[in-house]
Amino acid sequence: MKLHDELRSRGYRLTPQRQLVLEAVKTLGHATPEDAHVWVRERSPGVNISTIYRTLEVLEEIGLVKHAHLSHGAPTYHAADAPEHVHLVCRDCGKVSEASTAMIAPMVQALADTHGFVADLGHLTVFGSCQECAR
Repeated sequence: MKLHDELRSRGYRLTPQRQLVLEAVKTLGHATPEDAHVWVRERSPGVNISTIYRTLEVLEEIGLVKHAHLSHGAPTYHAADAPEHVHLVCRDCGKVSEASTAMIAPMVQALADTHGFVADLGHLTVFGSCQECAR
């Protein structure tokens, strides 16, 4: 379903700001509201940060973006149609990378078997040191 149709089916209309914010998230990969704001303002200087926050909420509500907490600050958003992944955050340099959820499948299965716990992998963030910083 196209962005326009998805928004209309939920009672929203497609605005240039909504389209720009979604483009920002897709282009940046992992974007905080501030990252998206910088990207959008390069293309439309009149858009303020509160519009970015509201737009991200709407886009998440209709299922076009997802968020994860990659630091103590604002959430980071990525496109909902991106393959599900685990976030790896280097505490030393701040680099964010992704790992396939298949890599942690044994742990997820053990949690389900032992505790009946169903993990939300889209929000899973592992903190540590990237390969370069670990050297």
